[in-house]
Parts: sequence; structure tokens; C-alpha cells
Amino acid sequence: MKIYQVKTEKLHGSNFSEVCKKAFGLYQIIKRKTKRRSYVRSAYFNKEKVFLELFWSHLHEKLNHRDKIRRVRYFPCALELLQHSRFDPESKENVDRRSEILHRFAGITKNGDKFFVQVKEDKRSGQKWLISVFPLE
Repeated sequence: MKIYQVKTEKLHGSNFSEVCKKAFGLYQIIKRKTKRRSYVRSAYFNKEKVFLELFWSHLHEKLNHRDKIRRVRYFPCALELLQHSRFDPESKENVDRRSEILHRFAGITKNGDKFFVQVKEDKRSGQKWLISVFPLE
């Protein structure tokens, strides 16, 4: 799998509220551009929409506070990767639901931190959802 080099840096901050405020501010800018669900257009999926709301609900389900901070820091990097990467992701059928395909993209920041972006695709409707962003540690 090829790794996409992003130009944006991961977010900095000492606690969750600092980091989340910056990431959610970025999300709000994207959200204001649409009347319905917020999305970014993905280069790999031929400029199809990748919806973002599921990421935030998935993030708030996490109980470990450090894990939340770790994931939110890479949100701007994940958006850039989705918008510009044309590298093939690692794709596999969801084990729990056969009607979904999970795509895992790999990226690397300016500082050399590797991370993954996971996108869920519904086979029937063709909709794509950003599920998760996490660093490789």
C-alpha cells in the first residue's frame, strides 16, 4: 500500500477541549458550505462525496480520553488525504455487515507520523462515510 504525504500538520494542544475546538472549527467551516450533511469530495472515489458526521459520533463513543485526543489531532490531515490522495486503499468487506466495504488509507505527516483513515462504503447506496482516523504507534 502506498502512503500519501500530507502537507498539513497535526493539531497541537495539551487537552481534549483545545484540540477538539480546533478540529471542530475546521468541521464547522465545511458544514457551513452545505445545507444538509457535511462532506468532502474524494479524489480516489472520482470526486464522490465522503460524509463526515459519523466520525464525530464514533469519536464520542470512545471512553478513553487520551485515545480521543490522539484521533482528533489527525483530523485536518485526514481531510487533506481524502481530498487529494489517489493511492489505492486497503479494502475489505466488513465482517459484521456484509453490505459494507471498509477502505483504509495510509498517510504520513510532515513530521513523519504515520496515520490511517478509515472510510465505510455502503454497497447498496454507494455512500461513503469517514469513520475513523488513528495514528500508527
